[in-house]
Amino acid sequence: MIEKNIKDDFLDLFYNDLCDEALENNNTLNLFTLKVKNNAFSYDELINELGNKLCYFALSRKQVDELKQADKFNDLVKKAKAKLKHHADNEGELGEILLYCLLESHLNAPKILTKLELKTNSNDYVKGADGVHLLKLSDTDYQIVLGESKLNSDISKGVYEAFGSISKFLKSTSKLEFEIDLINSELVKEAYDQTTYEMLKRIIIPSAKEDDTYLDYSFGIFWGFDIPITDDESKLNNSDFRKNIREKIKKEVLKAKNSLNHQLKKSDYTGYQFYIYVIPFSDLQNKRKHIIEKIVE
Repeated sequence: MIEKNIKDDFLDLFYNDLCDEALENNNTLNLFTLKVKNNAFSYDELINELGNKLCYFALSRKQVDELKQADKFNDLVKKAKAKLKHHADNEGELGEILLYCLLESHLNAPKILTKLELKTNSNDYVKGADGVHLLKLSDTDYQIVLGESKLNSDISKGVYEAFGSISKFLKSTSKLEFEIDLINSELVKEAYDQTTYEMLKRIIIPSAKEDDTYLDYSFGIFWGFDIPITDDESKLNNSDFRKNIREKIKKEVLKAKNSLNHQLKKSDYTGYQFYIYVIPFSDLQNKRKHIIEKIVE
């Protein structure tokens, strides 16, 4: 199997305030709240960590390995940063990066490819899932996890948008075929050697006659939403603020469970597993651009 590049310690940046919260049809939700310091989220720590991990998200494993072997670390950083859109026009790539990090570190599902690494320049538009990951459930059972990320100030609208995208995907045979073709063509870039490549190929395209492995499709969903912080809240002492904001966020996410479960009950999604991740932001509209700007700096 391919190894994940985002280790478990990435999760040390967050409080896991809802851990594998049960949803309809055995699906789960995880709420990760960024650590709080001095009555504010620790965006500086997040920016630093995402900057350290960007190359693994933006480039293929083979390209990262070749640049490392050639001792071209400056090129590695430049090539990864060049993939990102300019921060002023960057509405969604922060969500894609965070989903990638959570699927690897929390779900233990290493990436096969990301939409960003397929871009030849920062202005390219690449259709399809935001990312594709491989999850091993057992020695015989695997899942392709297709990523969908949404950054929307209103969490309920984010739910609606994400499931709208997934519904269109499942109703389109050509879109699923496109993802399968894409995986096949890009797989060689994620395998370090021929043995690994052949093993991955056997898992991802199992033969009912010859193999004893089984592959299903699932979805990894990321929502970033806005949590307003009032002047009175910001004036609380550090301990009270931390307790207050975490409870406030938790209540907001739990309120969205009804919308989530309503979607998950639909017949369109029967037989599919959903891994749902939520991270709140203060002033989302500006913060998502600010974070990208700082990463590129």
